[in-house]
Amino acid sequence: MRKLSECSASRARALLAACAIAMAAAGHAATDDSCARAGQLAGPGWRIDSAGFAPSGDPAPHCVVKGAVVSGTASGIGFELRLPLNWNGRLLFQGGGGLDGSVRPALGSIPLAGAKDRPGALARGYAVVSMDGGHEGDGAAFAADEQAWLDFAYASAPKVTRAAREMATRFYGQAPRHSYFMGCSNDGREAMIAAERDPGAFDGIVAGNPGFNLAGSALEETWETALLARSAPRDATGHPVIAEALSDADLVLVADAVARECDKADGLADGLVFDHSCKFDPQVLACAPGRGNASCLAAPKLELLRALFAGSQPYGGWPYDTGITAAAWRKQKLGTARAGPPNAGNAVRGAQAWYEVLLRQPIPERIETPEQVLAAAGRAEPRARQVNATATRLDDFAARGGKLLVYQGMSDPVFSSTDLIAWYQRAQHDTVTAEGRPWMRLFLSPAMGHCGGGPGLDDFDPLEAIEGWVERGEAPERIIARNRAAPGSTRPLCAYPRFARYDGKGPVDDAASFGCSMPGDAQ
Repeated sequence: MRKLSECSASRARALLAACAIAMAAAGHAATDDSCARAGQLAGPGWRIDSAGFAPSGDPAPHCVVKGAVVSGTASGIGFELRLPLNWNGRLLFQGGGGLDGSVRPALGSIPLAGAKDRPGALARGYAVVSMDGGHEGDGAAFAADEQAWLDFAYASAPKVTRAAREMATRFYGQAPRHSYFMGCSNDGREAMIAAERDPGAFDGIVAGNPGFNLAGSALEETWETALLARSAPRDATGHPVIAEALSDADLVLVADAVARECDKADGLADGLVFDHSCKFDPQVLACAPGRGNASCLAAPKLELLRALFAGSQPYGGWPYDTGITAAAWRKQKLGTARAGPPNAGNAVRGAQAWYEVLLRQPIPERIETPEQVLAAAGRAEPRARQVNATATRLDDFAARGGKLLVYQGMSDPVFSSTDLIAWYQRAQHDTVTAEGRPWMRLFLSPAMGHCGGGPGLDDFDPLEAIEGWVERGEAPERIIARNRAAPGSTRPLCAYPRFARYDGKGPVDDAASFGCSMPGDAQ
């Protein structure tokens, strides 16, 4: 066997993979010399700032390359590329998050809160690249720089993808056999932007809880804050206490009523509503003479609830689901502040995205009315066209064999599954493919929040599913998911519009006891 020192010193590209395998198999600690050549991967349009071996304890021996793609801004588009020595021939683009602004470790982790124990793409042998979206910092100041804004909106991912592909090709001596994109939230938006505007870049794309209609959701979040402020009690200084517009008891009351109405439609009353077609009318919670207030909603709260779930007219509204009792749902829409300015995610990050990023103006000192928020929608339209991934004609992506796997939590308080389903239906209708070849799948997870969390099913493996679809032609009809609240229990997530239904016979904690049914099918 070739000595490890010889492997480290070797410059021959053809021997790199064999050396890497030998090093991994031998179990010896690698040295920075083994990745020295990664520091020579600078190319036209990008620079390398550092390159070396990952610290011990990281998954599998690999090189870490950090640098930036030149974009016309002072900092450029920062990136991190991790190159495993035992490479499987695949490249994964790992999206950013929030408003970007930092380079996350390029581990290719499964972007689900409950899937943290699953090996990421790097541990599976993928080369993985991440980026900062074209700016540094966690605020909205970047939006004042037109190039930084365009990089965030759509331009950064294609530039980093091309650089990463070229660097991987030079490092390994061959181009990646398959390229994938995986991300959740804003990362999911970036994934859908790639399918829409860079259709030849990726063979398979995973878009989780995608903020594809980012401008619409920012408008909705700001509108909801205004709606809740109008109904909320005031503190001693006159601030609306949005956290008290709906109490925890109110949310439990609604969730329980949803479960009573819709949970049994999937054959098993377990608190998870799989039948997304079930229609819930909150009127069943209206207070009537003689009905105790603890079991009903007074007319003002019922009116607020209806308006909140119906959503603003430009946005698609929200489904009634049992996961609305989760702490993350309250944190996003209502917050916890009992005095002073509201601290809900909608009132803070939502307002930041709407006013500072899309309208390019300071956040008003006082919460506007719902009518004032909607009146400004037209001024956001130019930037909405740049940042949104709402196109429904993805013919180029589908025609070249691209596969798009989308997943969404039904209790996501940030991006609405109702809005996503409407887009999915239009895209399936509008996109033309040869012989109706399947190119997109949507999986809805009941009671799951934003990129996981909540009492729902948030532990599954979309990377494995997209890989099987792209490379073996196995279009996923169901994905097996786990629920952290019930260790050992599994359920299938069925490709929309089908949903998981219990067969009435097998063990209730086994996914094999569930089939995939169409809404309206007889039980």
